[in-house]
Amino acid sequence: MNNDLYVPNGASAQGDYALHIDPKSAGWGYSALRIVELGPDGTHTFETGDTEWIVLPLEGGCTVQTEGKQFQLLGRESVFAGVTDFAYVPRDAQATIASGAGGRFALAGAKCERRLPARYGPAPEVPLEARGSGNRLRHVRNFASADAFDCDKLIAVEVITPGGNWSSYPPHKHDEHRPGEEAELEEIYYFEIDGPHGIGYQRVSPSREGGADILAEVRSGDAVLVPDGWHGPSIAQPGHDMYYLNVMAGPGATREWRICFHPDHTEGYR
Repeated sequence: MNNDLYVPNGASAQGDYALHIDPKSAGWGYSALRIVELGPDGTHTFETGDTEWIVLPLEGGCTVQTEGKQFQLLGRESVFAGVTDFAYVPRDAQATIASGAGGRFALAGAKCERRLPARYGPAPEVPLEARGSGNRLRHVRNFASADAFDCDKLIAVEVITPGGNWSSYPPHKHDEHRPGEEAELEEIYYFEIDGPHGIGYQRVSPSREGGADILAEVRSGDAVLVPDGWHGPSIAQPGHDMYYLNVMAGPGATREWRICFHPDHTEGYR
């Protein structure tokens, strides 16, 4: 088992960030995630460097000021309350997040090449998808999927798995470049569990000799790194809905999400 793929709540805290995962700490090339917590009237300023970022409210609202623009994000009460608006911040820029009431905000990032304009992402334009059925049903918020919002490298979505259900199932992978069939993408899972004492489970199994291999019990604030391998299922404890934020990026010239299912599990997304 690769225990270094499991990032428990607080283990990667750095400076203003409750969670700080970058390509260097993850041991890969592109995907990044930070969580910043602000008190009332709190502010946080950061340099984007060689990375494009999406500021995504997890709890509360904020303003994002960058490139001479100011975006007012209404946010939400919690990740379980529904979709949120968000802001895209380009590479080689400075941004300031400010929150009157305070809150928690995810910065989903990807090392990139193109410098795109700063933009606002309205909540009503986030495509919603009910994927699977029965005890495999989950609800996907495709706010920055490859076909929903323009980025250079970054792909990011949110998933709500109802308590007792399996998601990220059947196990699938995206660790090889096979044109038209599979894209090479590094992935971060960031978890929150609804209700006190809630837990979930995340499995990643090897797709190659010596590849990623982990079964992690996850709680709110935990993350799991997926550099390669078959990922899934993600399992929610009965009575406790499970949220995860997926952040993906890779070296491909085309920004696309193409996966292949484990040959022993051919059920698809029915």
